[in-house]
Amino acid sequence: MPDPAGQGPGSSRSELRRRRARRRRSRAHRGLALAVLLVAFVAVSSAGALVLVARSPDSVVECNLQATHPPALGSSSFVYADDGTRLGTVPTGRNREPIALSSMSHWLPTATVAIEDRRFWSHGALDYAAIARAAVADLKAGRVVQGASTITEQLVRDRYLGDRRMTLSRKLQEACLAVQLAQRSTKRQILGAYLNQVFYGNHAYGVQAAAWTYFSRPASQLSLTQAALVSGLPQSPTLDDPFRHPHAARTRRNEVLAALLRARAISPPTYRAAVARPLGLHPGQRYQQLRYPTFTGDAVRQLLQRDGAATAERGGLTVTTTVDPRLEHLAQTAIAGWLNAPSDPSAALVAIDPRSGAIRAMTELNPSGRTLRFNLATQSRRQAGSAFKVFTLTAALEDGIPLSSVWNGPPSLTIPNRECLNGNGPWVVHNYADESSGTMTLRDAIAHSVNTIFAQVVTRVGPRRVVTVAHQMGVSSPLKPVCSITLGPEGVSPLEMTDAFATLADGGVQHPPTALAGPLVSGRRAVPAALVPKLNDALSGVIRSGTGTAANIGRPAAGKTGTAENFEDAWFCGYVPQLAACVWLGYPQAEIPMQNLDGFAQVVGGSVPARIWHDFMAGALQGQPALPLPGANATAPLTPAIPQPLPLQPGPAPPA
Repeated sequence: MPDPAGQGPGSSRSELRRRRARRRRSRAHRGLALAVLLVAFVAVSSAGALVLVARSPDSVVECNLQATHPPALGSSSFVYADDGTRLGTVPTGRNREPIALSSMSHWLPTATVAIEDRRFWSHGALDYAAIARAAVADLKAGRVVQGASTITEQLVRDRYLGDRRMTLSRKLQEACLAVQLAQRSTKRQILGAYLNQVFYGNHAYGVQAAAWTYFSRPASQLSLTQAALVSGLPQSPTLDDPFRHPHAARTRRNEVLAALLRARAISPPTYRAAVARPLGLHPGQRYQQLRYPTFTGDAVRQLLQRDGAATAERGGLTVTTTVDPRLEHLAQTAIAGWLNAPSDPSAALVAIDPRSGAIRAMTELNPSGRTLRFNLATQSRRQAGSAFKVFTLTAALEDGIPLSSVWNGPPSLTIPNRECLNGNGPWVVHNYADESSGTMTLRDAIAHSVNTIFAQVVTRVGPRRVVTVAHQMGVSSPLKPVCSITLGPEGVSPLEMTDAFATLADGGVQHPPTALAGPLVSGRRAVPAALVPKLNDALSGVIRSGTGTAANIGRPAAGKTGTAENFEDAWFCGYVPQLAACVWLGYPQAEIPMQNLDGFAQVVGGSVPARIWHDFMAGALQGQPALPLPGANATAPLTPAIPQPLPLQPGPAPPA
């Protein structure tokens, strides 16, 4: 005799498992039948009865719309240039742009009602007839085969309840909250809220984001077939994804068109013509594409640092930046005018308004076409070469060493100071190509960038003082206080160097560089005011008669060239009172010598970088007055020098 469990001697384990599975299915069907009957009972009862059931002391269902706090929906945050030009969006997981119902194509609400809730305008929060029909169909099938949620219920589910497992208590709560929402809102308000919130796939929430994502146009301009496609997506945005499953998407679109035909919203001829049309997708880049990606990416980074990721995630921000599209275009054009072959090095250019720290242009060019994982203007750390002598000169003037002091600059020099010792013993410094520079003033030494003289200067002021001055003027990268700091072996970014030179352009006041527009923030004194005229005078000599003559733009300006060892990096940084800019050239993938470029045997700071700076600044300052640099030599030439490519020649280029 088999035991009560049915596990007799002849029963197999597989037979036992099958029996248990049948019992589980039977219990599930009975549970489903009970749930459906309860919902159907509630449905055919009054809405008041539903609220009483939900609010009864023994009920586990909570139903208080006022006490239910929906999560913030969030919306896309857009980034704009200083002239109102849209640059892109702040990247988040949701793209959403709420718009009024009256601003949508009329086909969107019409198609949505036809496919989701055809009696929306005539029933209340719940469609009792639909619930009863669904109950009968689900009981016959033994599983849920037909839904009966109204648009109001779907809105409650998305806004207040979230993506939770469907249970009887949850269904009752959803229905109860829907009744309360319907009592507080008009039909148009509910439909508008639904169309602005529902998920349409591919990170698009709401019809405006869906319209831009699938058709590159606003929701107001969607045609009948486009609106039908969008309206059909909420049921299954993944399986009906038009980009991945176009056949399924077209089938679903045609179901929406059939619903419109049944609702007599379109005529049979219009229906036949519409179902024959292709999807006509035009994928949009509104939420992915960034105009001026080098600058805009940095602006978004600053926004996240300032306001926090949570604020950016909530969205709804209008972010105005400091970039000037005209200057950005000039920067791109200036670089492209000298670098256009795939084998050419990369370049970055940053321009800052010295009076505020506002970044007016920030661009980069990578002729090889390789995708870079970092921002060349803000995240690259490359040797600044002799451009770092500016900090040594500033430290020397602070230490009381005058520009008129006379120094001897031999071709090479051994520095025996203990703090300058390195792994090979005493520090040995060479001038460019071992050429003797002779005896000269400190003013001439900076103009001609004499290494052996500045090696002597750094031992006088101390490398720690040079590091301090660099940090005060705007360099934020960590720097080692070694004697060779004066020759720029440490890695810095173009943004940092531009900020440092902008400090001199604003009379020694340093302003933190910013890409975000806002109230002017007072800078801090970084260089004693009495020294700035002397620095301006010395650095204007670089352009007037030194290594940077190619940068002459025909108005008072100051700057400094920089060339790293083996021509692996080349810089020109310069300024006028209204604008400071730095140009960097190099190969980002490795420290590769730059040779035979645009007629230059070796690329130094005074060659291509100075010419790019010249071309950019000449256009950027067009129409602006030629203001003097305080204290600089008033005899600077006002006739612009037009740099020309030089023929390839063996041997060294001018010192940098």
